[in-house]
Amino acid sequence: MDDIQSELDFVIKAFGAEEIERIALPNGMIMHAEVRIGDTVVMMGPAKPGHDANRCMLYIYVKDTDATYQNCLSAGATSEMEPADQFYGDRNAGVRSPGGNSYWIATHFEDVSKEELTRRSVEMAAKYQEN
Repeated sequence: MDDIQSELDFVIKAFGAEEIERIALPNGMIMHAEVRIGDTVVMMGPAKPGHDANRCMLYIYVKDTDATYQNCLSAGATSEMEPADQFYGDRNAGVRSPGGNSYWIATHFEDVSKEELTRRSVEMAAKYQEN
């Protein structure tokens, strides 16, 4: 990650994350940070010297996909996918933070049996093949 402070600011505003740890050098450079989003701890830090920064993709369950999606956009994210119900029982959406990280947010709304998931998957694959 190139700019830890900016990503921290984003997740705090977008997800209501709680910063739980920060290790910074005397010059202010953040070497390690941890935030809690819901019941999940997310760690972030800079790339090692001589290495490119890695981007990440996180899939995060939230109470309200639509509201969280709007919070993310208000915090400066760009949309990767608007909220939609999925055949596997999640309502999800995708955003990209200003720092270039991808966050997929979801609310689980339906428990789908293995048999039904298989049936729906085959149906979905057939639709893709038609196009």
